[in-house]
Amino acid sequence: MYRGVEVAENSTKWMPAQGPDDIAPRLVEARRALHSGAAGAAAALFLVLQEEAAGLRLVGEQATALAGLGDCALETGELTDARDHFAEAELLLADEPLPRRVPALRGRATAHLLAGELRYCCYLLEAALDELDVSGQRDPEALLALWTTAIAPYMDMGAHARAARAAELALALVAQVDDPVLVASAHRGVARTLVVEGRFAEAAASLTTAQELCRDLGIRTGLAHCHWTRGYVHAQDGDLVGAERELRTARGMLAAQHAPLFTAQVEVELADVLRRRGRAEEAAGLLTPLLSPSALGAERGAVHAGGAHRLLGMMAENRGDTEAAEEHYCAALSLLERTGAAGDLADLCRLLGDLLRRTGCTDAALNAYRTGLGHRAAPGTTTLGPAPPVPLRRPCG
Repeated sequence: MYRGVEVAENSTKWMPAQGPDDIAPRLVEARRALHSGAAGAAAALFLVLQEEAAGLRLVGEQATALAGLGDCALETGELTDARDHFAEAELLLADEPLPRRVPALRGRATAHLLAGELRYCCYLLEAALDELDVSGQRDPEALLALWTTAIAPYMDMGAHARAARAAELALALVAQVDDPVLVASAHRGVARTLVVEGRFAEAAASLTTAQELCRDLGIRTGLAHCHWTRGYVHAQDGDLVGAERELRTARGMLAAQHAPLFTAQVEVELADVLRRRGRAEEAAGLLTPLLSPSALGAERGAVHAGGAHRLLGMMAENRGDTEAAEEHYCAALSLLERTGAAGDLADLCRLLGDLLRRTGCTDAALNAYRTGLGHRAAPGTTTLGPAPPVPLRRPCG
């Protein structure tokens, strides 16, 4: 029975489905509500449509509605719910060609990425890409979705060459794809890979393209992420004033859209910029509330949770509180080791090793350095000898 759900304030109520042809356009409207920043209202609409499609035995439309529910859950930070919705959508489409299943599969991979499960995210994406290649299903939209999604975990894992290759392949596909949300996402991913090569002007140009797409079509969620990425680019380029401006804009937009996980992640990056600008107290005030599991934690934004502890450790060390610094560094290490974020791990182990060495804990310092090196060397990365041993988990006492 239809319950009468509104897209947003002052909107009119949707009428119940009159038949199969009535659901598809309403799915488009629900997706538009999500892109406008109304994730909660969009989720309510997708739920109604999922129930109606199930009642009419419209498997494709039911799966699309479930994927929509998954995307809404990603936006609101409910990662377990998101994985469940995407998995159910994939199950409904189990007998369909892989390109039809890619939106749900991509969503499930993104949920694992946001949880900090970088390796499993990459496994899902690479397995799908291999299957598309073997089967000869060269679907441009499916390929663009998979390659674009792979950029972020590759970057976080320190696999910069793979990330650059994924970005190159994604760029080659954008002209063949009509979905502006997907195209804008590709340009944001490309911008991040260009930063590694120091190509800041080209990164800015990619972001301008993405922002124009989002602004012209009213895609507020994508526009918020564009501001976030531009803030990241400015921070990497040393433009801290520009970085703070863009990150504050992104933070305000995401908070208004009730996207708490993304807001918390932006706040970690903003805190780093504030610290670098000499405003450590303000940065610490921003970071401390984020350490609760409801904000960031081992299964919810683990990479940024580790980053928050790392920043707090650096600030504690700067004010001479070596005990607090070590505690934060070890907490960060515990979080980051689960993710495989090699670059962050290596820098953290350097910080921890230097701290331990200065305080006379030479053996513990060596263990910290060995842990960092061990995470940089993985099976398949060394020319001679067996795979490197698993690094020690706790380099400090």
